[in-house]
Amino acid sequence: MTEIKRFHSLGAGVQSSRLALGIEHGEFPMVEAAIFADTGDEPASVYRWLDFLESKLSYPVVRVSTGRLSLAAKSVRVSKKGGYLKPTLPVFFDRNGKWGKGARHCTLDYKIAPILRAITNMRGNAEVEQYIGISIDEADRATTARPKPFIKNVYPLIERNESRADCDAWMVAHGYPMAPRSACRYCPFHSDDEWLRLKTQEPAEFEAAVQFEREYQVAVSKTRLDGVPFLHDSRRPLDTVEFVAGKGKNKFSNECRGMCGV
Repeated sequence: MTEIKRFHSLGAGVQSSRLALGIEHGEFPMVEAAIFADTGDEPASVYRWLDFLESKLSYPVVRVSTGRLSLAAKSVRVSKKGGYLKPTLPVFFDRNGKWGKGARHCTLDYKIAPILRAITNMRGNAEVEQYIGISIDEADRATTARPKPFIKNVYPLIERNESRADCDAWMVAHGYPMAPRSACRYCPFHSDDEWLRLKTQEPAEFEAAVQFEREYQVAVSKTRLDGVPFLHDSRRPLDTVEFVAGKGKNKFSNECRGMCGV
């Protein structure tokens, strides 16, 4: 019989936290470990939550990292064709009034790849089921493609027909606090609601995002990339944007595959 090992790809957001705690409560098969890929740029609230979550789990939480994403993203590299950035971020470009979008390599390089490396190192010769906490209202983010020949993605919340609201209700019913949204503080996928939350509830994190935007613009100006990058789709400096509550929810559902903060 083929040995199967299960691992949880832990984003430390609402859905993956509900899944992690549901595993602990025996609602889902036990896993070898939960694996969290740390970009070094999550808001402080996420790291506090991750510490809390780890204290509630009997199975290990393995934190892996490729390094600090914000530092790598701003580091200009040089080739025969000129300067370039790697990894690139899905920022919004203003090219003299013509709008464009940056390529997104951050999720693959700093989230997916380090998790897959950790699974590969821990699996031995076993086949792997990788649990991912995507709910039914984000089911379009789920994929049946195998990230490795020996890894099968499994979506327990979709199998149980649970929505994000169901995850929130489960957390409340079991006496847990609400999990924060997990994503880099400067992620262009933020909705206006998330930008507002950062600005009002974690102002130091918001200011860090404002500073990152300025530094990223300087880095881009030293490359062969054309245009000025912004973190908000208005193509305005982040600290001048008037965020609108309720605007932009799930606006990137066709692009963001849910690996960062589910």
